[in-house]
Amino acid sequence: MTRTLSRDHAVEGDAALYRVHEERDSQRLLALLAEDRAYAAFAIGHLDSGLFRDARFWTAEGPAGEHAVVMHANGSLGKMTVLCGDAGGVAATLSLHPGPRGGYLATCAPEHLAAGRRVYALGGVISMIRMAVEAESFRPAGPGVGQPPVQQLSARDARALNALYATGGGPTGYRGEHIEQGVYYGVFEGGSLVAVAGTHLVSPGMGIGVVGNVFTHASARGRGLATRVTSAVTSTLIERGCWQVTLTVDPENPPALRAYERLGYVRGAPLHEARIERRDVIGLGALLRRRLARRGPDGERLVRIHPDE
Repeated sequence: MTRTLSRDHAVEGDAALYRVHEERDSQRLLALLAEDRAYAAFAIGHLDSGLFRDARFWTAEGPAGEHAVVMHANGSLGKMTVLCGDAGGVAATLSLHPGPRGGYLATCAPEHLAAGRRVYALGGVISMIRMAVEAESFRPAGPGVGQPPVQQLSARDARALNALYATGGGPTGYRGEHIEQGVYYGVFEGGSLVAVAGTHLVSPGMGIGVVGNVFTHASARGRGLATRVTSAVTSTLIERGCWQVTLTVDPENPPALRAYERLGYVRGAPLHEARIERRDVIGLGALLRRRLARRGPDGERLVRIHPDE
């Protein structure tokens, strides 16, 4: 954004005027997202050259210079949406660019929920916190005396992975390429996979990775296996150039919090995740708003947002 509006022209009554446009400058986006890298991990990871083509980013600038970034991407979680920054800017952007008809809201701050609910039907909303560790503060787990070894999984382990997740009611559609494209470690006992940790995103180019899919079979819990497989995934991500590694955890799960903290992970921002279905199924409302919106001096669309929106 090369020009700014004066505050006199940007505020009308109690409505703030936001300048919304699609942004394809990855360095510009990185500067906007860098304030909290851990929170914005999915968005920052998609700035990597290998992932950037699968994502679209919109930015909104408010009258006092406040910013928001909205990303819609087709990534490792399928169709995902990430909301970052100023809540009014998020509302302004979603009013014009709500994204695909359905998908997953992978990152949403508490203050973004109201804007999200105006645009989406939210299902399975969960409250989480983001945790992060950096290379210099990572403390790997020990080998686990008397425990079976941790080993890296490969494509041939997809069936065992799906069988383990099925015991907890989790997704069971993983294929060999999902394992090969990410980083997965597990523990086998009696020929069965009983603990696993993997990744949602691997972005060495942006120095960031996201650990996910951590799960232990009910019969093997309480033995530190989740800590060991998470440690192995984290170590490999750091070795590959992801100097910052993040994960998301339920704040009401003290054992998991303590386990990750033993590895050096630090608690960060609260967030929500949810399944989303766009309320405007056909998309005519957003299309009409885009066409009717006034244009700014750089071609951006101007959107007024009231404080209660």
